[in-house]
Amino acid sequence: MDEEFTSVEPPSLVDLCINTAIDNIRHLGDVGETELYFLERILPHCTVDQLRHVEKSTKGRDLSPITDNLWRKLYQKEFGIERTNLVIERMKKKKVSFRWNQLYEAKLREVDVAENKVADLLKSLYQKEDARKQSRQVRICTKVPPSSNKRSFGNGPGYNVTAKSNLMKKSKIDFLKSHEVRNLAAMKKKSLQKSYSVPPVKRPGEFSGKDSASSSKQPKPIERNLKRYPF
Repeated sequence: MDEEFTSVEPPSLVDLCINTAIDNIRHLGDVGETELYFLERILPHCTVDQLRHVEKSTKGRDLSPITDNLWRKLYQKEFGIERTNLVIERMKKKKVSFRWNQLYEAKLREVDVAENKVADLLKSLYQKEDARKQSRQVRICTKVPPSSNKRSFGNGPGYNVTAKSNLMKKSKIDFLKSHEVRNLAAMKKKSLQKSYSVPPVKRPGEFSGKDSASSSKQPKPIERNLKRYPF
């Protein structure tokens, strides 16, 4: 039991310093002349923004011997291993070499431009779709259409009355000129003609033509008597 306890070595002062630096890495800035051995253990725990901040804050010292490999790993993590291998092949083919922090920043700008183009395209499509939907909506017309009656003028209170009276007259004339009304008028006229052609019915007490002729001959003696006795 005592042998197991004594076999565990306590952390060294260097390990304690490195662990303390890692725990407070968000406050890390200018590393100055810190040994590369320490930076190789501390900087891999940085995020993209933290690593960028350390490089910008450190003046008069090139940290690329350590950070270049870290930027390559960040590039691969962000954009994939296939894209990373493609960049390596292109640099070998063209016999050029770029730092991976430069390649990372360039790729970010390329992605931002592509995303902005896609965003603008989507915005334009949404605007066109909204315009199409609004054009198909039913709109209430508040403007009163002008009357088709050319003879009437003005918009006063008597305007509608005149238009209605003219419309009633026209309807009445069209009704009187219709085929049904003409047939009814003809039938009525025919029935009236039949009623006038029926001979009159003799009433009791009336005289026949012979009686009237004989009665017209009776006044002659009276005329003679008047001649005999003039006044």
